[in-house]
Amino acid sequence: MRLFLNRTLVSGADLIGLLQRVTRAEVMVDGECIGRIGDGLLVLVGVQKGDTEPRADRLLERLLNYRVFADEAGKMNLSLLDTGGGLLLVPQFTLAADTRKGRRPGFSSAAEPAHGAHLFDYLRGRAEGRVDQVAGGRFGADMQVCLVNDGPVTFWLDA
Repeated sequence: MRLFLNRTLVSGADLIGLLQRVTRAEVMVDGECIGRIGDGLLVLVGVQKGDTEPRADRLLERLLNYRVFADEAGKMNLSLLDTGGGLLLVPQFTLAADTRKGRRPGFSSAAEPAHGAHLFDYLRGRAEGRVDQVAGGRFGADMQVCLVNDGPVTFWLDA
């Protein structure tokens, strides 16, 4: 049985991807741009306890094939693979937060840092073999993310 609490899975984790269609996006660390894309997808990635490489593969398939780009008729019928856009992946452990009570989030469902970093790097490495322009944030770093959300179009995907 799967029990959802604030979009966070309590029994059996799901790798989280908060997808945003962008006209441009970049991530900075210590004043230096470490990743930048033009048209494409910015995806904030949350790794939870119990997440696995097969779940990362499933999330990547969903990200690459999710139809969020407009076709000639203006309908969202095209995927990132169809458009050839860029992919900016940014690790964000706060997506796994439990915000059900109190005034401070809990992070008991977030993956341990070493596991989270491994799965984020794995996801990025797998994407680099599939998309021409892949960029990424730095796991554990204090990052500043700038984006122009196109639409706005934002979706929460689990794997």
